[in-house]
Amino acid sequence: MSLKVTFEISEQDLRHFRVEMKRARNAVRIGDDADIIAGAQATMDEIARIDVPHFVKDRVEKLAAMVEMISDREWALPRKECTKVLSALAYFGDPDDLIPDHIPGLGFLDDAIMVELVFRELKHDIEAYRDFCTFRESFSQRFAYQDAAAKSRRLEKKRESLHARMLRRKQRDQESAPAKDRHAALW
Repeated sequence: MSLKVTFEISEQDLRHFRVEMKRARNAVRIGDDADIIAGAQATMDEIARIDVPHFVKDRVEKLAAMVEMISDREWALPRKECTKVLSALAYFGDPDDLIPDHIPGLGFLDDAIMVELVFRELKHDIEAYRDFCTFRESFSQRFAYQDAAAKSRRLEKKRESLHARMLRRKQRDQESAPAKDRHAALW
């Protein structure tokens, strides 16, 4: 038997996460991207070895998708969006965040919430990246005979197109959102 628990994160609750995200952004400014990614990866590896609730494991899969996206050199995520992902990774990799990770059953609850918030805000980025990966795989299979320079130009053109689409969709969402919801939840 499973139990579905739903809760609403109020504006006051979001303030706590914004403060923590600001702290994580500051860590990104002074930290090395590779170190931040490695710290988050170490936490993901730890979670894979221990017994944590399914909702945490599900969010770790989303986090892994974000790590893949910012690590993919051919995708070249714009720095602004990359900083958002790195901030989430810095938060996730910090064992002493809002709820310290060592607390059994609850230690990763705040991390799961933060990952979900970031994942929702970056939905267009992640969707575009998935489309890029699908295109790249299909393109590589269909045009295996093409030289590396031609492949690189086609991938670059597709990436630019998807980045532009990503920005258009974000703009559309901002313009169509009610005035009270026009600011991103965390930044």
